[in-house]
Amino acid sequence: MKNLKTIALALFVALGVSTASAQNKKINTEKSSINWVGKKVTGEHSGTINFQEGMLIFKGKKVAGGNFTVDMTSINTTDLTGEWKAKLDGHLKADDFFGTDKFKTATLKFTKIADKGNGVYGVTADLTIKGITKPINFDLNVKGNSASANLVVDRSKYDIKYGSKSFFEGLGDKTIYDDFELKVNLVF
Repeated sequence: MKNLKTIALALFVALGVSTASAQNKKINTEKSSINWVGKKVTGEHSGTINFQEGMLIFKGKKVAGGNFTVDMTSINTTDLTGEWKAKLDGHLKADDFFGTDKFKTATLKFTKIADKGNGVYGVTADLTIKGITKPINFDLNVKGNSASANLVVDRSKYDIKYGSKSFFEGLGDKTIYDDFELKVNLVF
């Protein structure tokens, strides 16, 4: 009887610990999305890029972490069609932009999270593009089984130099701004 009580107590403690431990919620890569916008002096281009995999980590109802892998080969321009779309998609995949033959994925890993209340979290993460890892900060908004974030990425930090006034002088109206924007929607 004493052994039965010990086993029951151990089970109770184990179940209590497991419900309080971290819970990984994988994202639905088909329903989750990343939309990008890149701007230049004379206009802008926009498109999409797909997740390969990802998850948010929760402790109770609070975000405690996150890891995401993006399929860089899926970069797609949505504001152009035909020959111009094919040219820009090819250029973005080339070595002077994302070099997707060599760097097929990019990753984002949460390193610090601050709960701002009402489902908003201030996130510091390591973003790796073209094998270069740099910190990035953004707000993550969580509601139910979805989350969203807007990120601004400085491409010059990841050795993406093409058309950048940070690396080349006299570009004039051929200048492409260093910052590009990502609008991320997660469904898990």
